[in-house]
Amino acid sequence: MVSAAEFGALAGKLSNWGRWGADDQRGTLNFVTRAVVRKGAASVVTGETFSLAMPLSLASPQDGTGVPGRINPVRTMLAVNTPMAASPDACAYSDDIVVTPTQAATHWDALSHCSHRGVLYNGFPAEAIDATGATKLGIEAAGSVVSRGVLLDVARHEGVDRLPGRFPVTRAVLEAVEEAQGTPVEEGDILLVRTGQASYFLAGDVPGYRRPVPALDHDAPVYFHERRIAAVAIDNMPMELIPAGVDDVVLPVHVLNLVMMGLLQGQNFVLEDLAAACAADGRYTFLLNATPEPFPRSTGGLVNPVAVR
Repeated sequence: MVSAAEFGALAGKLSNWGRWGADDQRGTLNFVTRAVVRKGAASVVTGETFSLAMPLSLASPQDGTGVPGRINPVRTMLAVNTPMAASPDACAYSDDIVVTPTQAATHWDALSHCSHRGVLYNGFPAEAIDATGATKLGIEAAGSVVSRGVLLDVARHEGVDRLPGRFPVTRAVLEAVEEAQGTPVEEGDILLVRTGQASYFLAGDVPGYRRPVPALDHDAPVYFHERRIAAVAIDNMPMELIPAGVDDVVLPVHVLNLVMMGLLQGQNFVLEDLAAACAADGRYTFLLNATPEPFPRSTGGLVNPVAVR
């Protein structure tokens, strides 16, 4: 068990507050330079594309039990073959409407998603979030999220299709996978961590997907900080172990990533097909476009990430 004092010391060591100026709202996405994007483009060899998104539907994994109030996307029709005019030659149109949390299915957490001890990333007060949304650190501040992607396939490294429930993905585990795959994680990369948990969802077993899951341990952010990555995403719902083994801090990885480092983090990424392709030819890098929908003042961002190999 990590004490609150020990966690506070770790948080101070990982802090990026002021690194890019007092008004910065992009955090570690500042590591993505034009040179980094060109490096990502140079990773494209075959031109294969992989969508890493879950469908936005009632079959998504949000049912209100994990986070109260979150629901799966609800889509209904506004119009069905409705004529634009009385003439039989007039065009007819059909329209939909969707009601959804911005953190349903595959999504990024905006830096405004979590505060700790009354503050958000870069020292912005938690009161910057009000009934109108995030007046600071909304998902629109992320802008384009395009960089070199790197997959760390933890499940395959451990010799299993999916890791057992509550398997701790620690800093040491991430280092071991990186070394075994032979691809250094570098500044500005977007890191994708595969546990294999999404295979439950793909098989239609949503309760299995939501069971106690393999996830990041509280020291994984040290690895992210050392590598200066731009963003990190995982193929499960909670991101980190729950409970996490840190006194009085329910979501320590959220705090370290979002609040202290300003590190964009994503959940419910589907990595199975991408992982199979990477394992087949030993290439674990690709160009990744994971730009969220720019809903102003939103604390989360729906995204259809596309990896191009």
